[in-house]
This record gives sequence, C-alpha cells and structure tokens, in this order.
Amino acid sequence: MSSPLSARSRTAAARLLLPTVLALSYAGQAVGALLPSVPLLVASTAAGLLADMAMHRWQRGMASALGKLHATVFVRQVVRDLLLVAGLIRIEDQDYETKYLVLVCGLLVFYSLHFACQALAILVRRSRTLPVVTRNIDASPLQLRPAPPALLMNRAGQRLLMFGLPSTAGLLATAAGVSAWSAAAGIGVSAVCAVLAVGMLLVRLLPARRPVTSEQALEWFEAWLAEYQPTVGMYFSGGTSSAYQANMWLEPLARLEGRPLIVLRERFMVRKIASTDIPIVCLPKVADLMRLEQSTLKMLIHPSNSGKTSQVLRIPTIKHAFVNHGESDKLSSCNPYAKAYDEVWVAGPAARERYALANVGVDDRDVVEIGRPQLDAIAPYAGAPTGPYTTVLYAPTWEGWDGNPGNTSIIEAGENIVRALLADPRVRLLYKPHPLTGSVVPQAGAANARIQEMIRAANTVRAAEHADERPAPSAAAELAGRTAELDRLTTSSFRAGADDAERMMLQSVPEPGRAAAVTAATAAWETAFWASFPAWEHQIVTGARPNVYACFNVADVLVSDVSSVISDYLESEKPYAVANTSGLPEQDFRAAFPTVRAGAVLTPDAAGIPALLESVRHPEKDTYAEARTELKLHLLGPSDPPSVVRFNDAARALCAEADEHRASMAVRALPVIPTQRDAGATLDNEHAKG
Repeated sequence: MSSPLSARSRTAAARLLLPTVLALSYAGQAVGALLPSVPLLVASTAAGLLADMAMHRWQRGMASALGKLHATVFVRQVVRDLLLVAGLIRIEDQDYETKYLVLVCGLLVFYSLHFACQALAILVRRSRTLPVVTRNIDASPLQLRPAPPALLMNRAGQRLLMFGLPSTAGLLATAAGVSAWSAAAGIGVSAVCAVLAVGMLLVRLLPARRPVTSEQALEWFEAWLAEYQPTVGMYFSGGTSSAYQANMWLEPLARLEGRPLIVLRERFMVRKIASTDIPIVCLPKVADLMRLEQSTLKMLIHPSNSGKTSQVLRIPTIKHAFVNHGESDKLSSCNPYAKAYDEVWVAGPAARERYALANVGVDDRDVVEIGRPQLDAIAPYAGAPTGPYTTVLYAPTWEGWDGNPGNTSIIEAGENIVRALLADPRVRLLYKPHPLTGSVVPQAGAANARIQEMIRAANTVRAAEHADERPAPSAAAELAGRTAELDRLTTSSFRAGADDAERMMLQSVPEPGRAAAVTAATAAWETAFWASFPAWEHQIVTGARPNVYACFNVADVLVSDVSSVISDYLESEKPYAVANTSGLPEQDFRAAFPTVRAGAVLTPDAAGIPALLESVRHPEKDTYAEARTELKLHLLGPSDPPSVVRFNDAARALCAEADEHRASMAVRALPVIPTQRDAGATLDNEHAKG
C-alpha cells in the first residue's frame, strides 16, 4: 500500500502538469519563432491552447492562481498570438510589413471586442442581481427571463479561448505554408463570434428585456409580505456545509399554526435548503432585512448562531427563539450567545440544567422545553434482532471547530471500532460519518477514508461468500423508479448557466399537495432503498438520503460519540454505546456527560464490542434498558403532550408576546392629548407666574 505522503506527491504532480505544459509551450513557441521551425511552432501552440482549455475545464483553481500572478487568460492568449505572428514574420522575410500589420490590427479588434463583451456581461449580471432572492413565491411581476448562456456571462476565460480558436487555427495554417488569407479569415471569424456575443448581451440591457430595478423589486417584496402576512418563521445564515442545521427544522416549521416563512442571508443558501413548500426569501443586505420590521412576522426560530444573527435581533417587532440544531453534553450546546434571544427552546430538563450549570447568562425563565418535534418518525424499540444479522449504526461526530481529540472517536478509535464490528460474521454495519468530518483536522478525514476502504474490502469478501444471496433485479428497478419520483418532487432541474433570477422564475408557488406527496414518496424510497441491498451487505451512508433518522429505524444498536445523535436516538429507547476518547476514566466520563449514563462505554481499543453485541442479541443481558427510559424523559421531556404540540404551544405563546409588545409600542407612539383639567392647570400656572 502506498504511503499518504507519496499519494499527496502524486496529487501535487498531477495538479502542476497543465501549468508545466503551458509554460513549456510558450518556450517552444519562442524557440520555434526564432529558428524558425514550423513544426515546433505549430506543435507548441496547439499544446499550449489545449492545456489552457483543459485547465479552465478541470483546474479552475489553478487558472485563478495564475490570474493572481497577472498571467490572466487574456495575457496568455495575447502572448500566444503575438508569438505566432513573430514566427510568421521570421518565416516569411519579404513584404511582411503591410500583411502582418493587418493581422495584428485584426487581433487588436478581437481583443477590444472581448473587453466590450466582458463589460456588458458585468452590466447584465448586475441588472439580474436583485436585492431579494425567493423560492416558492410567484415572482412573475419582476419580469424575470432566462439568463444568457454561461459562456457569455460567467466564463470569460473559456469564452476568450473558444472565440480565439479560429484565429489561432488560421495563424497556424499560415505558419504551415498556407496563404496569409487563412490567418485573416480565422481572425475574422473570431471577431464575428465576439460581435454576436456583444449583440446578445446588448439586447439584454434593453428596458423591455431586463428585470425591474432594485427599488421596484423591494416594493414588490413589501407588497408580497402585506399580501401573504407571515406570522412565524426561521432565520438562517451559514456556510455551504451548514444547511443541514436548517433542514432538520423544515417539517416542524411547516406544521406550525400560522403562515411560515424562511429568511436567509446568503444567496447560495436558497439552493441548499431541502425540498419544502414554505416560502423562502433571501435578503443579503442589512438595510433590506430591516423591512421585515413593518411586516406581520411575529417570531423567528434560530437553528444556529452566526455573525449575521445580531442583525436580525435588532428588529424590535419580532421575537426570537434559539432552537439549536441538536443537543448534546458538549459546551457548544450552551453557547453564551443564547442569552441574546428572547427565549431558548430546549428538548427537556437536561438542557435546562445544562444552561444553569454553564452559567452563561441565560435566565431560567427564558428556557422553554418543547421536546424534539423532528423525532416523531423514529420507530420505538421492538426487541432483539429477528433476522440473521445485527444491524449496527456507527455514526461518529466531527472533530469540532476547536479540533479537540475528545470530540470525535473517528481518529483514535474509529478504525478499531469498525474492525471489531466487521470481525463478527453476524453484523451488518451502517457507517454514517458527520458531513463536516475532516474539515478542521486532516487526520479525521484520512481516518474516514481508511474506514470506508475497510468496509468496501469486507463487502468484497462477503460478496464472494454470499454470491447467491442478492435481491432480485426488480429491487434495483424499484429503487430507480422511486428515486426518479422523489427527485421529480423535490428537485428542480436548471440549465448549467441558470442564475438566481432564472431560478426564481422557475421555482414559483408549489403545486397543491406537494408536501404530502413528498412525505409518501420519501417513505416509499426508504423502503425500496433498504430492500435493494442484500441483508449481509455493509453500507456507507454519506449522502442526504437516507437521513440519520431512517438509519435509526433499521439499526439494532448505535455506536457514536457525545453528540446530539445519541439524544435523538434515545427516542427509540434502543441500546447504544459511546466511544470514550476523552482520556477520562469511565466513571468520570459518565459523570461529565449525562447522555452516556444509559449506554455502554467503549474504550479506544473497542474491546467492549463483543459484549455490546451480546446484550443486543440477548435483551436479558441488557442492563441499561430501564436507564434508557429514564434518560429519554430527562433529555427529551414527556411524550404527553407530544413534542409537536409543545412546539406549537411555545410558538403561539411567543407570538402572543410579540402582539403585546407591538400594542405597547403603538400606545407609546400615540400623541398625548391634554385633557380639560390639564388645560386649566396650565392656565393657573401662567396666572401664578404673572
């Protein structure tokens, strides 16, 4: 097996291949022009052009890096063309001044058209960048149209290379001995392509073809708010990999009384939010966000803290509740930022106690226990495994922003855990790592890759042993059909060059009944997914489907870290184990993290795996069953009333507080009208002064 260092070296070498070929091509062109050597000039030019186009196709980061060195695609193309012209002059010594002066002027015209095209692309892009981005809202009054081709709008480098291809080909033909008219014709074709591009972009700037102005878009947005009259909503801001934090609250938000709304701050996040019928608005600028103050919106839930959260907290007419994106015993679950919200909604008494012990400034009166409304889809414990295999879900968390080695088991214990599970012939492993694994600590990403390789190798061995134990081909066909149906309901297909304005145009008001259809299609897809694999096959689950709750329902036991995964899994009351990589003795580990007290504790060597599996297969040996019931109540609160009801009651109560606050603000804003007694008293005072 090759070492990680040699693998990294090969990757670095592959990354530098195209820039190296590009640099050598210019050297070859220069030598070919000076000698002169037609074959060398032609070969070097072709190699350089192909390397440049390949770099813009597969290594855009490297192209950007060259641009920072001022070796932009424009500079590279100009140098390439001028070296060709220099070669032509050296090849043909006589009567070249007028002939090649015309070619140089033609190239300059082509370059000028390229600059004009780029300037127009910027203007068109600005005209299509509205101050508000929406989804699930009828945006037809904004006069939106499909975006121009991406080649004209966003790919200046590729556009120059593609449009410059005829001129380069013509110059090469002339260098090979063909008439100079071939170079002139090639340059002419390049110029015509650029003229057509300029014309297409100019048309998009005509008043009848451009969207409304920014101010008109904001006026439309305010009119839509007045018509829709939202009452409850969710506010979210974050990075590209954080959308899961908001997605877990989509269904609970949709079931709340009132008219829900999702408020985002980053344009890309509109595409990251999962399928939902809830109207979505994105307001990147703070000034535009403040327009919500005049709306009917009464309260917002917040699944996470971000730098932009403080901006929406300035709106006095809206109440704010922090709901987090999962609860665990880690310090991140009781962040001091929580005291900035009007209320902090938690699952059960454990979180209330956690805030009190953390002493981060959250008033106990502002803590509201709502349970976890997402967990109603989790099936309860039904006893020992009935089939030939025990399904074990290993779902380690990530390393966290601080990179504390005790946050995740994947580095110190992950491979040992997986190795011990794969060693049991009656185990089927489901491996679902956290989506952020390896984003802070590279060792976590490397361990994750090794674990997946171990699982694939184990599946290869099992496949040879159970070659005749596979589902019928119809199972795969059923999954393909269910996937197509679910994709049809939950995704929108866009052109590669579609921008935010085009997506707004296409993602209008959802069809009636789509939410119920998505729920049914998701359930059917999950059934088809698990049925499409043989019972013995281990699974690596890294995509959005199936989600972690679907994995809970097919698992017999969970192995995880101190994270919200355990709290949510307790809804099922199934057995679980926690990996202890904190360095603490087991007794201290259990005392420090209450979520551990109803499960087995695994040391980094995973020596406790056989005993864990034995207790799962023989419930009479399970010594934590009663403790799990008690811990579930402590972490998630009572089952009656259901969490969905408590969540709705909390929202209704916070909306009522918002109404009271608005009423008091309205009273304070009323002008003070003096009474007759006040007027008389004023006159008496004036007489007394006189």
